[in-house]
Amino acid sequence: MSTQTQADESSDTSLSSQLKETAENATKRYPAEVLKTFQGGVDQVRASGIEESAKQVGDSAADATLKGWDENEVTLSEVWSENPVILMWYRGGWCPYCNLQLRAMQKQLSAIEGAGAKLIVLTPELPEKAKETAETNDLDMLVLHDSNNELAKKFGIVFDLPESIVPIYRDKLQLAKFNGNDAMELPLAATYVINTDGKITYAFLDADYKKRAEPADVVAAVKKLQ
Repeated sequence: MSTQTQADESSDTSLSSQLKETAENATKRYPAEVLKTFQGGVDQVRASGIEESAKQVGDSAADATLKGWDENEVTLSEVWSENPVILMWYRGGWCPYCNLQLRAMQKQLSAIEGAGAKLIVLTPELPEKAKETAETNDLDMLVLHDSNNELAKKFGIVFDLPESIVPIYRDKLQLAKFNGNDAMELPLAATYVINTDGKITYAFLDADYKKRAEPADVVAAVKKLQ
């Protein structure tokens, strides 16, 4: 059993510690120059001010009607008018940090729904790719396709990949095959809690893709709305 699998299967292990362990393992797998390039990209994204310019607590959430791989349409405002909503973006199934977060949130799904909220996961990857991600991670949650990052742009969480890391995403990860377009852009791995008035009551925004909202914190934010 791999170290990552052991971490995934331990319900007592926080997501942050799993993410940290994965990042530490990456330092053993990749050359220092590659790691430096990735960190430089993170620093560039942070320097853009996106964490401050994106939608924040107190702002009105942007609405949209999106489809999942089953082609069923979901209008976000119709969902949050009845129950608080957790909106969570993940970058793609190619991202190990995203997969960790998805599995961690799956474990909290009963707690989320028990608190009266609905988890809606958003991704720029194509529906068929998102379905593969769900099947690989044994997910049972609502995943919607944010085509061309249109909703993410309304939330202000989309950034252009820094030129230094474009070749990695374009040539090695082949981002275009996952997203169905040639745009070298991604959303932050943001998490929002939205109340029944459509107001944002919790926001996790971090330019570092290795950092994610802790599921327990998200559940706590939902419970505050009860």
